[in-house]
Amino acid sequence: MADALMNGTHGILIEGLRKRFGTGDTVVDALKGVDLAVAPGEVIGLIGPSGSGKSTLLKCLGAVIEPTGGRMTLGAEVIYDEGWRLTDLRALRRDKIGFVFQAPYLIPFLDVTDNVALPLMLAGQPNGKARDQARELLAALDVSHRARAMPAHLSGGEQQRVAIARALANRPPVILADEPTAPLDSERALSVIRILNRMARQYQTAVIVVTHDEKIIPTFHRLYHIRDGRTHEEAGEGREIG
Repeated sequence: MADALMNGTHGILIEGLRKRFGTGDTVVDALKGVDLAVAPGEVIGLIGPSGSGKSTLLKCLGAVIEPTGGRMTLGAEVIYDEGWRLTDLRALRRDKIGFVFQAPYLIPFLDVTDNVALPLMLAGQPNGKARDQARELLAALDVSHRARAMPAHLSGGEQQRVAIARALANRPPVILADEPTAPLDSERALSVIRILNRMARQYQTAVIVVTHDEKIIPTFHRLYHIRDGRTHEEAGEGREIG
């Protein structure tokens, strides 16, 4: 997978990424030169103890906080190189990055279809076309039968599938998933990872899954272990999940 990145087919490419908080006696180097690569269509795991820099790395990748130095490429575009290379970071987050969190964060007063269609509408899609695309995604994720349901009436696994559909709505080149299976039992957790892998292949999306969930760690073919602000690539088990 990494060979594709070296040949110019970028999913996520991070080179020497650094993040420093504070100054003087209070300075903390949260990231100390992180290198990480994820090819289009690949799902990798990011693991490490609390305080190791996982959340900081995800926030930098998601353009939520600004790195101190290094370089980040998402899709075919360099977005950061010792400074932001884009002026509209909100558009970057909306169009190029899909987010999946531990909690689904569905909008409670919108039905399932409109929860998924909302990012498309915000990007300027006509409402009808946005809803059609949302229904296609819901069908792909096997929750089309819940298209008119309100979030409160969904199971935990269904809510997370809808959250994945929403993250995929704008066909972003990158999905960042932060503990997406933490509240789920083993069967539903493995189902979510199965779906992320299938969607990554189908849409050629590069996916990073931050996790402590021992149920899913054996499913990754590649892992990045972050320790003391640096990443170390490890071969995963790549256990079949059906």
